[in-house]
Amino acid sequence: MRRILISLLLLCTALLTGCATDQRSQSLTSTLNAYGSVVRWGDFENALQFVDPEVRKEHPPSALDLARFKQLRVTGYDDGPGPATSGENEVRQVVQISFANINTQAERTVVDHQLWHYDPVKKHWWLMSGLPNISSE
Repeated sequence: MRRILISLLLLCTALLTGCATDQRSQSLTSTLNAYGSVVRWGDFENALQFVDPEVRKEHPPSALDLARFKQLRVTGYDDGPGPATSGENEVRQVVQISFANINTQAERTVVDHQLWHYDPVKKHWWLMSGLPNISSE
């Protein structure tokens, strides 16, 4: 009888863990899709809301940075094979973002190395790497 109770307890624990993992995975998918959508529309002010609040506080974008984003028309967002797990509650994603400058019509592509972290308390994914670097190199 005791073995049956222990087995049931372990089974319930495994099922609950699986549900939590599924919820986290679904949350990641919806977060990445939403972030990709706002970037595709060139809405970098809303994209900034995906960045971890502490990262935003420590590295706020300057007015010049925000003005540069407003000069862009995003022409492509390729998230390739998608996110890859890089640690507990952490995924990395490499995205190619193509855009045209609305003033010069010059088109460029940048590679955005995104780092996402899951906050298990708030059950929310946060972008830790900040907005894409669009400056000329």
